[in-house]
Amino acid sequence: MATLPTSEDELIARFGPHPMYEPAGGFARRPAAERLVKTHCCFCGVQCGIQLKVADGHVIGFEPWEEFPVNRGKLCSKGVARYLQNDHPDRLLHPLRRTESGFRRASWDEALGLVVERIRSIQQRHGRDAFAVLGGASLTNEKAYLLGKLARIALRTANIDYNGRLCMVSAAAANKMAFGVDRAANPWSDIPLAKCVMLVGTNVGECFPILTDYVWRARDTGAKVVVVDPRLTPIARTADLFLPVKPGRDSALFAGILADLVRRGAIDREFIHAHTVGFEAVREAVAKYTPLHTEALTGVPAASIVRAAELWAEAPTSMLLHARGLEHHTKGVENVLSTINLVLATGRIGKPGCGYGTITGQGNGQGGREHGQRCNQLPGGRDIENPAHRAEVARFWGVTETELPRAGLSAVEIFDAIERGEIKGLLSLSINPMVSLPDAAKTRRALERLEFFGAIDFFLSETARHADVVLAGSLQEEDEGTITTGEGRVVRLRRSVEPPGDARVDWRILVELAARLGFADKFRYTCAEDLFRELCAASSGGPIDYGGMSYEKIEKNLGVFWPCPKPEHPGTPRLFEGGRFAHADGRARFHVVDYRPPAEDVDRDYPLFLTTGRVVSQYLSGNQTRRIGPLLDQAPEPYVEIHPQLAEALGIAAGQMVRLATRRGELRLPALLTRAIRPDTVFVPYHWAGRLSVNRITHRALDPISKIPEFKVCAVRVEAS
Repeated sequence: MATLPTSEDELIARFGPHPMYEPAGGFARRPAAERLVKTHCCFCGVQCGIQLKVADGHVIGFEPWEEFPVNRGKLCSKGVARYLQNDHPDRLLHPLRRTESGFRRASWDEALGLVVERIRSIQQRHGRDAFAVLGGASLTNEKAYLLGKLARIALRTANIDYNGRLCMVSAAAANKMAFGVDRAANPWSDIPLAKCVMLVGTNVGECFPILTDYVWRARDTGAKVVVVDPRLTPIARTADLFLPVKPGRDSALFAGILADLVRRGAIDREFIHAHTVGFEAVREAVAKYTPLHTEALTGVPAASIVRAAELWAEAPTSMLLHARGLEHHTKGVENVLSTINLVLATGRIGKPGCGYGTITGQGNGQGGREHGQRCNQLPGGRDIENPAHRAEVARFWGVTETELPRAGLSAVEIFDAIERGEIKGLLSLSINPMVSLPDAAKTRRALERLEFFGAIDFFLSETARHADVVLAGSLQEEDEGTITTGEGRVVRLRRSVEPPGDARVDWRILVELAARLGFADKFRYTCAEDLFRELCAASSGGPIDYGGMSYEKIEKNLGVFWPCPKPEHPGTPRLFEGGRFAHADGRARFHVVDYRPPAEDVDRDYPLFLTTGRVVSQYLSGNQTRRIGPLLDQAPEPYVEIHPQLAEALGIAAGQMVRLATRRGELRLPALLTRAIRPDTVFVPYHWAGRLSVNRITHRALDPISKIPEFKVCAVRVEAS
């Protein structure tokens, strides 16, 4: 965690002066009329509280917000520097229209008129589903709800999805299957109460630094920390037990741990009998996963597998937390279910210090998937194929059930359909698939084949450069709204400044598009709070119920956990207390999971595993963080982590350029020699674009349930370049 600057001089020394501090007459130390705005960081799902310092219509700095209970004023390196993007020279200040010689400035009337004209033309000629919509997973809840409503009411297209499809959807699907609802079961404040914390495929030290403090607080009071990862990440270096699993073998590892718990009689039969369904089938299925058999599959020593079971069994309280390392697989849902089986079999859920959760990677990865911008989901976490759910939402929106589209294509499937010529038009909001989707050559071919592409963004991302029209949208601090954090806490974002130039707030752009499409009567919003009120009413009675929330209530309580069905309800920080789950019978479900290999395993031609992930100073596709100088200075380019043993065998020296080849293409990067990775695996961070993008060579295979790509494992050949 970064140490906060304690003075303005230190701030300037560390990050340089803010652009507005450098008038022609010299350095102006302090503008007039400074004020502080309490809001939240724009990056990961922890959503740390921060006070943005504002003067003369600009965000010029920050102060700690020590009252906010999640981070108590602490910030990571991204949070400390996040305000520096506001006056970046790349900021889009007005709409753009493509011409034969590049982009030119356009008026809002011209740009919006062209978007509407092309939507109508494409849908009239090719059908409603020939136009698709894609949103980001850092949008506010209000914008996510509005985007889903726009797609289904104004465009009546089934094909809307979001880039959380590249992040948490395997966990979302597994949570619903096992528990009946999709949310982390516990608040982060339960972590220090656990006496065993198991972290699976989550590099919390770099990706969610503030959560590291919670883990260390547990450790400081006697908790044992177990880390499962192919890499010895920073958090793994402080663990009591590190399980260096071979990429793509997680479900086998957890079958082995559960099998050992069964053999030692360390399961909670009373809990299983009273609160679950399906354990006996799972018990029979894992019986073959002896420590030696599991070692052969996973590469984790048998003694370590047994020790992991011992640490979990001996602890009176325990929590299991996971992230993308477990989920980014063609069997991501199965991987997650295998960890849930372990939690349920030992009754470690629904109690203080006992639970399970997904550490959410994107800014609104939780809320962004709750209210209808996902292809298979309607507001309130309702299932788009459930007749009762469809009828409820149709009635609320004032349409017939038959007018609501059915489930459409997921994000990757949308691009495959574009490449096949089935989808002709696309509207996107704050999503950068040219960097974030695997096999980037296919993504580029799809974008080039579109008849029309309109993008709403605040920077000209690598994807927006392919657009026919770019609509200048808003940064988080330029709008009001809410975000739902990874622990299920709904928090308030407050507008600090207005959008610069002729840029507009995103939701106002969407409302104007709806009006021009002839649906002004169904999109009558004058402020973001109007949207939130409607969102809450739409979710009322659904699996994900915000019905009792309001901006005032959220601000007063520094966040409210859902479900919160009534105004007098306090919210629900801890789910499943008393052992009742969200399935109709109140019981959780075990699921039989049998290990199967990844879609692309190593072979003679491609003998090594390639896995990908983040670094501490960058965020997602880097569209924001690559424009923040101090963050880019920390990691200006990607690299390939190689174990010294592998490097010696391949004749590769530290810093030498290395050629990585997969069945999709090649990439050249400098070698970083480290013993913190398995000798059969190489690692590349994914935040860069163009020739530096590792997603040029990653695999596009999808989980059959969640439709998430297998970012975390593919076969690669490595050689000195």
